Amino acid sequence: MSVANSSRNLARTQADRADQSRARILEAAIAEFSENGLAGARTEQIAEAAGVNKALLYYYFQGKDALYSAAIESVAERVVASSMAAISGERSAGERLVNFVLNHFDRIHSQRTFQSLMQQDMMRLRQGEASALDPLVEKVFRPMMFAVKDLLAEGMSTGELICVDEWQMMYAALGANVFYFLSGPVMGRLIGSNPLEPKALKARRKAAIEYLGQTVFTDRRHGARVAERVLARTPMPKSGPMQQFGVKTK
Repeated sequence: MSVANSSRNLARTQADRADQSRARILEAAIAEFSENGLAGARTEQIAEAAGVNKALLYYYFQGKDALYSAAIESVAERVVASSMAAISGERSAGERLVNFVLNHFDRIHSQRTFQSLMQQDMMRLRQGEASALDPLVEKVFRPMMFAVKDLLAEGMSTGELICVDEWQMMYAALGANVFYFLSGPVMGRLIGSNPLEPKALKARRKAAIEYLGQTVFTDRRHGARVAERVLARTPMPKSGPMQQFGVKTK
């Protein structure tokens, strides 16, 4: 092997190791920030969980705030990539909408550390505080939300979906998913059982999609068939940890 090839291979190996270290730090940071927020997160804990020296953490991210912003960006990009994949394809607008809403339910269910991190920073934004989401609005979220809005407009123009305000339909469809998970601790106390245990989640997931098929389609029989198809081809993902939702039951 020539000296030049050897040098290139060494550089590539070092770059791969650097990428792996950065990725481990980022995953550990997402978990730590999700659990404790920006103020309560400890960089020492992040470095330990990532299996790196704390100095390396600062080398890649220059500080806790920069690491937090990188964690939020990583989460946001994953959310958008998953959502855009859900609304792509050759199926009807209505079927892609149902697929999108099911993807949203499954993402909250299976990636709860990500969801927790996003919700924390949305609260910071709502309270007028500096938020890592600010620079991502144009870069990440706007293209996704307007793609969904166009999808709804397409479905209404063809007569497949009922003609209502597009944003209201989006709020209703996604808001129901969010409320179910956020209300879990209270509902658990009210009903005396865990609404986030696997059997209950499976039933709620099915009910949510069947309800959508009966409410947003002009032809309910068509909507029911769409809901059935989407559920049949989309296995329920495994759940993330429940404890961060604080669910306690009798």
